[in-house]
Amino acid sequence: MSPTPAARPGPSARPAASTRPAASTRPDAADDLRAIALRMFAQTGYAGTSLQQIADAAGYSKSSVLYHFSSKEALFESAIEPAVKTLGAFLDNSVRRVRSAEELEAFVEEFIDVMLAHRSEVHIIINQGRTLADIGLIDEALGYIERIGESVMAELPSATERMRLSIALAGAAYILAVSPVDPDDDEMPVDEVREALVEVLTDLLRPLSA
Repeated sequence: MSPTPAARPGPSARPAASTRPAASTRPDAADDLRAIALRMFAQTGYAGTSLQQIADAAGYSKSSVLYHFSSKEALFESAIEPAVKTLGAFLDNSVRRVRSAEELEAFVEEFIDVMLAHRSEVHIIINQGRTLADIGLIDEALGYIERIGESVMAELPSATERMRLSIALAGAAYILAVSPVDPDDDEMPVDEVREALVEVLTDLLRPLSA
């Protein structure tokens, strides 16, 4: 007697299809999205940039973006968080370091390097910070700036000293945030801009450490 053939599974045996959007097969999708979103938020503003525009610019579907980030605000916070944490850690004790002849030059170089590494984030904080204050990380960044202001008022005795520090740091940050500094740009190479800013900023701040 021949064996009875095994029964084929019916339709009910098939696994249910997932309703969650499929993740992109590109290995660095989240990193790509963060980088492109930052650039677009800086260029066209947070309010003027949609998730669909970010997806189109990155070459993803909107559902792929939502796989990695639940909302535009979640993408924004994920993109800007490393810079905010870095700025917060760096700016602590900044006034004390500026007033130290031994630490001044190292502080200036570190300041310029941090600004160069996070130009888009700095641009967003400087130009859009007040309108985005209801977003937690922007509020945190503004808090760091306020704390520096309090330190400046407490530790620098004269209005001239306070203006010197404020103009030097804010001016350098603004220049780096808005200038088209590009490693491949022969007219404004990054190394040349960095060297010039370090020299100018050090000269401006040296009287504070005298």
